[in-house]
Amino acid sequence: MRNSGRRTNSKHIFTSESVSMGHPDKVADQISDTVLDSLIAKDPNARVACETLVTTGLVVVAGEVTVHNKEAELALNNIEPRVRETIKDIGYTDPACQFDHLSCAVIRTIHSQSADISQGVTASRKKKKAQGAGDQGLMFGFACRETKAYMPLPIHLSHRLVERMADVRREGTLSWLRPDSKSQVSIEYKGSEPIRLTAIVISTQHEERGDLLDRTGNVNSKFKKNVISKIIKPVVMEECPHLWNDRIKFHINPTGRFVIGGPHGDTGLTGRKIIVDTYGGRGAHGGGAFSGKDPSKVDRSASYMARHVAKNIVAAGLADVCEVQLAYAIGVSEPLSVLVSTEGTSRIDEHRIEQLVTDLFPLSPGGIVDYLKLRRPIYRETAAHGHFGRTGSGFTWEKTNMAKKLREKAKRYM
Repeated sequence: MRNSGRRTNSKHIFTSESVSMGHPDKVADQISDTVLDSLIAKDPNARVACETLVTTGLVVVAGEVTVHNKEAELALNNIEPRVRETIKDIGYTDPACQFDHLSCAVIRTIHSQSADISQGVTASRKKKKAQGAGDQGLMFGFACRETKAYMPLPIHLSHRLVERMADVRREGTLSWLRPDSKSQVSIEYKGSEPIRLTAIVISTQHEERGDLLDRTGNVNSKFKKNVISKIIKPVVMEECPHLWNDRIKFHINPTGRFVIGGPHGDTGLTGRKIIVDTYGGRGAHGGGAFSGKDPSKVDRSASYMARHVAKNIVAAGLADVCEVQLAYAIGVSEPLSVLVSTEGTSRIDEHRIEQLVTDLFPLSPGGIVDYLKLRRPIYRETAAHGHFGRTGSGFTWEKTNMAKKLREKAKRYM
């Protein structure tokens, strides 16, 4: 049985971060997935590779797109209103931020997909050829028992914190918050068990209000107490109340102030938050980003499938920790390799689990797309607060519908 060097009884601290929907890179991700959704809603077989850049007063949408009907062509020619709608929904409506949905310029530079790539991907009915992968690469999925969502606790808490910040801002509970923010969570482990919450970092953009600032212009104790009581504590008490303790180190806007932010503070680009989007560094990553890519791109669809497989293996009780690697070649329909690693926690040999995976799960690009129902406009929602550990009808890869079948098939090896 393979062993990845799992820590047994040693204590260590692991840290993960997340960023809010108003972070510049996440603004770019959401715009790219908004474009994808608008096209795939009209043409489920649209080929989309959309990249976005955002900066002071400017949005640039670029990429390669192929659509197959007039409705999708019309949607492609009307991207700008959808982009502005997304920016408004994120919360950039105030011109004082130097980036808002009404005044920013939107530049579109999109051309058709390479025919050389397309011929290797498109299924050929005449030749009875299955859909090939849109590119070569390796994709990873991860799951563990640290949370009900089968996610590592540090990234799960980090996501919930920025999600909570968005909620209290939109609801008006803390109306002085602005959209750009970050969270970071450090957890102490003994072996693989989380035993203590050691530190939480929150950096959030805010209005420049006198009641929130001290004499030097930095955020005051009122600001920090509100963040702890209205954002941090409710999330921790809901997700892991037993880890709340009086030794947690809180760093709230540790630079002192955060008024200039969003795309005016930093340029944002699609695909720069791949670790935030996945497992916070706890699991491996193949390097491919998700947002703006239609499901024929295995960077996205195979990563979703690898997560689905790993989660079902853990939910089936076959392992406490599971990482799945899938590898593909462009134009080839079946994966080149399937690897399962459980860090020494599996109940049966990992090679047996790999065989169960290949027997029970469709792993070709076309099979994945059909099985997970990925030809739908579900992607904008994935582009903030993480792609994994989520609920909702769009997150089909989070279902544990195969756990029972895996458990039953594995009995012969136990």
